[in-house]
Amino acid sequence: MYPYYLTIVLAPLFAAIVAGFFGKQIGRAGAHWITILAVGLSCLLSAYVLYQLYWGGAEPENISVYTWAVTDGLRMEIGFLVDRLTALMMVVVTFVSLMVHIYTIGYMHDDPGYSRFFSYISLFTFSMLMLVMSNNFLQLFFGWEAVGLVSYLLIGFWFKRETAIVANLKAFLVNRVGDFGFLLGIAAVVMFTGTLDYAEVFASRDSIAAQSIEVFGGTAWNAMTVICILLFIGAMGKSAQAPLHVWLPDSMEGPTPISALIHAATMVTAGIFMVARMSPLYELSEVALATVIVIGAITALFMGLLGIVQNDIKRVVAYSTLSQLGYMTVALGASAYGAAVFHLMTHAFFKALLFLAAGSVIIAMHHEQDIRKMGGLRKYMPITYWTSLIGTLALIGFPGSSGFYSKDLLIEAVRDSHWLSTDAWVYWIACLSVLLGVFVTALYSFRMFFLVFHGKERMDAKTRSHLHETPAVVTVPLILLAVPSAVIGWITVEPILFGGFFGESIVVGESHDALAKLGEHWHGSLALLLHAPVTPVFWLAVAGTATAWYLYLVRPEIPGKIVERFSSAYKLLVNKYYFDDLYMKGFAGAGRSIGKVLWEKGDQRLIDGMLVNGTANSVGRLAGVLRQLQTGYLYTYAFAMIIGLTMFLGWLVWFR
Repeated sequence: MYPYYLTIVLAPLFAAIVAGFFGKQIGRAGAHWITILAVGLSCLLSAYVLYQLYWGGAEPENISVYTWAVTDGLRMEIGFLVDRLTALMMVVVTFVSLMVHIYTIGYMHDDPGYSRFFSYISLFTFSMLMLVMSNNFLQLFFGWEAVGLVSYLLIGFWFKRETAIVANLKAFLVNRVGDFGFLLGIAAVVMFTGTLDYAEVFASRDSIAAQSIEVFGGTAWNAMTVICILLFIGAMGKSAQAPLHVWLPDSMEGPTPISALIHAATMVTAGIFMVARMSPLYELSEVALATVIVIGAITALFMGLLGIVQNDIKRVVAYSTLSQLGYMTVALGASAYGAAVFHLMTHAFFKALLFLAAGSVIIAMHHEQDIRKMGGLRKYMPITYWTSLIGTLALIGFPGSSGFYSKDLLIEAVRDSHWLSTDAWVYWIACLSVLLGVFVTALYSFRMFFLVFHGKERMDAKTRSHLHETPAVVTVPLILLAVPSAVIGWITVEPILFGGFFGESIVVGESHDALAKLGEHWHGSLALLLHAPVTPVFWLAVAGTATAWYLYLVRPEIPGKIVERFSSAYKLLVNKYYFDDLYMKGFAGAGRSIGKVLWEKGDQRLIDGMLVNGTANSVGRLAGVLRQLQTGYLYTYAFAMIIGLTMFLGWLVWFR
């Protein structure tokens, strides 16, 4: 299937080049048609590859396309590793991207950068495909940096807005922090194995685990632990885990279609995929796994709390992405890699749906994004309403939805990770965070849903007079995403989690295999659905939904009183735990202050003042003194000659 792989990867790249460089020649219609057809072709071929690998009996392939360079025996290659994990990611990426491409026709209809936007999102798809299909760390890093570059371009797409420029710069710089750790991790892999190839690195994993390295003088660390933690720092940046999460909410400054693509299927899922791909390494370092699970637990709960106080419709959905990425990271840390990837898949569908539905609302509201100025949109936008409801139910894990199967079983897998009991505090942090996060998720999700679609109409009369459902080019992608958001979990949960779907793509130690223990009590999708009402997860979701209904529909005056009563906590949440202040005023501010001091004291006074200009000024002053000797009078010069001659004769007499 080698030609298929090249076509899947290169079709979006070709379309991006044509739309980007020849947009004026092919026109707006040409730009969207060539990119949609290219991504559609990649989607169909990706589905065919998945079909062949799962149903057609095809074997995973590890192919070297060409060797880019060889230095000191280190081969730098471009190649593909296509197994079931890769194929699943390929389908998710290309399908969501296809929906976003179609939706963009309606959302960006009047934008002057129409062709440029299609070029960027097609290039984004190419970059993510290169990342997930790579068979070596070099290509992984290329795809890793490429999605970062394109996200920078897309977040700042409306570059005349100062907020967009600040947001894309923040995303770029924060990801550089994570990427520095990621690059060090790759360097450590090369140092201990002498290769960049996945297969060769995985084959050497026992050797790596038996070695140590001194990170700080006199302190020996296990080499595998160091490598895994460094790689995870990269994942923290890309997948927006605390404290490197601050760029993701601000990415809402980009157009809504790219918010859906970044949050659902491309950039933020890269870190989750990478850790799952590196499962053979992580399984040999429980310290690294504990680090992963703690970071994920903190992100899942505390980023979800921020969603409760957000009033921008896109930012509410953005904080839900942060929280759900935390859930996936917790699963990775609990060695439930399959559960993490399964939730990644279902999340891609319902999160893309929620973002595109938010965009539909924004279009209808003439680009108003404050949910406090909405309300009662249900009767004006029935398709957006019902698809949003499906996406919201999937997000909170309502029984039967795709999110129910992925999130419920993820939580169960974390609970069954009894090997974590050796670090009891890690185990309880993980369990409590994912459980409390269920209530929080339901609360902020239905708070937004009720404020947007139910209750009193709070928009102005002019906006109300123009309210109507958005065009089919917007609503059709919503419907197509709503279908998998509703049913994909029911259909795929058994083969993915309990049917050995991933095969050797994911490696789990026997003592860590919580999904295997969970599988011993698996009786099918229907049995899990019927069992839902007796689980704490179900009642926590119900409690969160009921709380949102009571606070924002029945007694809407209560939230204001809560804010007054708990003003300090509210201020803490509104200021996002002051992370932005720490980074912008602390690190960045301190850097600017140090730079100002060095400029004023070092550059202006020392270098310019004393060295450069000081030398010139000294010569000038000396010249001013010497200039006084040049009077232009003959008797002055004669007098000087006599004095000089007298001094010379005196010197001869004295020293003779």
